[in-house]
Amino acid sequence: MFSWLGKQSGGRERSGGTDVVQTVTGGLRDLYLRKLLPLEEHYRFHEFHSPALEEADFENKPMVLLVGQYSTGKTTFIRYLLEQDFPGMRIGPEPTTDSFIAVMYGETEGNVPGNALVVDPKKPFRKLGRFGNAFLNRFMCSQLPNEVLKSISIIDSPGILSGEKQRISRGYDFCQVLQWFAERVDRIILLFDAHKLDISDEFSEAIKSFRGQDDKIRVVLNKADQVDTQQLMRVYGALMWSLGKVIDTPEVLRVYIGSFWAHPLRNTDNRRLFEAEAQDLFKDIQSLPQKAAVRKLNDLIKRARLAKVHAYIISYLKKEMPSVFGKENKKKELINKLPEIYIQLQREHHISAGDFPEVKKMQEQLENCDFTKFHSLKPKLIEAVDNMLANKIASLMNLIRQEESNMPTEMVHGGAFDGTMAGPFGHGYGEGAKEGADEEEWVVAKDKPAYDEIFYTLSPINGKISGISAKKEMVTSKLPNSVLGKIWKLADCDGDGMLDDEEFALAKHLIKIKLDGYELPGTLPSHLVPPSHRKPFQTAE
Repeated sequence: MFSWLGKQSGGRERSGGTDVVQTVTGGLRDLYLRKLLPLEEHYRFHEFHSPALEEADFENKPMVLLVGQYSTGKTTFIRYLLEQDFPGMRIGPEPTTDSFIAVMYGETEGNVPGNALVVDPKKPFRKLGRFGNAFLNRFMCSQLPNEVLKSISIIDSPGILSGEKQRISRGYDFCQVLQWFAERVDRIILLFDAHKLDISDEFSEAIKSFRGQDDKIRVVLNKADQVDTQQLMRVYGALMWSLGKVIDTPEVLRVYIGSFWAHPLRNTDNRRLFEAEAQDLFKDIQSLPQKAAVRKLNDLIKRARLAKVHAYIISYLKKEMPSVFGKENKKKELINKLPEIYIQLQREHHISAGDFPEVKKMQEQLENCDFTKFHSLKPKLIEAVDNMLANKIASLMNLIRQEESNMPTEMVHGGAFDGTMAGPFGHGYGEGAKEGADEEEWVVAKDKPAYDEIFYTLSPINGKISGISAKKEMVTSKLPNSVLGKIWKLADCDGDGMLDDEEFALAKHLIKIKLDGYELPGTLPSHLVPPSHRKPFQTAE
């Protein structure tokens, strides 16, 4: 229990009895309502940046936003994850999905139109009403009873247009809608087609609207089975080059390569690569429920820093305004001097330049504001947010760690996720150290004659070779000593510092596993234990 959240600054219990927060979600909501929201309302933060957060914003499941040009496989990707159709789904080579579709869990299958969706207090979409009917007519929620959707929700977006098509107005600010979703989702997946790598103007603007959310972005190069290995290398290089021009970050984005649909691969040369990439992507998505609390906390901290900077900007503009004459001219002067004001505030309040909103956008928004109605700086509101960031958030982190430790690492089940977890088609099944796990014969036996030839050239004494002799042979693998030391510990089953013919064969087998690119096991699996060592080995265990 964290009673620190249930007391006022004077140390008294809040009115109406105790208010002890037992969950991270409750703690975040309480901090926002008591500490951050008053600052946002006082300086009109919601008019400039982002609407106020509501109950559903704290309670909702992790969300994944899919963005890409038309016919890159966004809707097919959702169908692949769920392993079933969802209401409102349309798939085709032309721009079929012309709406934002929130695919969520529901006991019965059906659609909820946008206008009804934005008045539902249980859904985190109420603030989307400000984008008007043109958007709401292109927004819907698709509900269905699917195991995957018990843990996450998926947002399908309209296919981004290219060429002449992108000049046709959608009737609403597409990039502003994407930005709204980006601030609230846990993962943004950009989908590219191996044959469609060009980034149109609309796609470029869409990616730029994700500014500040770089940690959420992942890239999927879809339909990679339609090209051979040589072409895939060129396609990957071209994709990274294109992304480097629009994403302003020195870090390389994580790109997952594969073919995400339930059809036979057209080119099987890279099958193992596609399986490994799909597994990595699944693990990333499966980790979202466990990391949801940290993501919400991170977003709240980012919002608090921006709200503080916004308060400093607004209060400075208010302070500089004349009381009687020349208000309009002064307003224009201050708007033009906004970059200089930013620098002054950075120095005065020791704020990083990265915390400030984009200058151009801020100037455009200030054009329509009456500066005389702005409020002066209230140190108490700033102090409350500073106290939240310095003390309350740190205490809440302890609760997050407790919740994470009690949660399973893979919380997303059902659909395509179950197909890769267990059985012979699970990732890595029958490969590396797992090879021979379901066979009666010792898996090393098939190569033992070749290993025995080497063993007897090392001059064994009483059927065993010393560590020095074994080392001379093992270092020929060119593996580092740290790896060879681990192999020695695994192979020396009886711990006598020497290897018999079976232990030596096991050591060579483990070297082969490592050279083939697989990881060594932490402890020796039972199926790898040499036959003559099994009973004493298992007794020792």
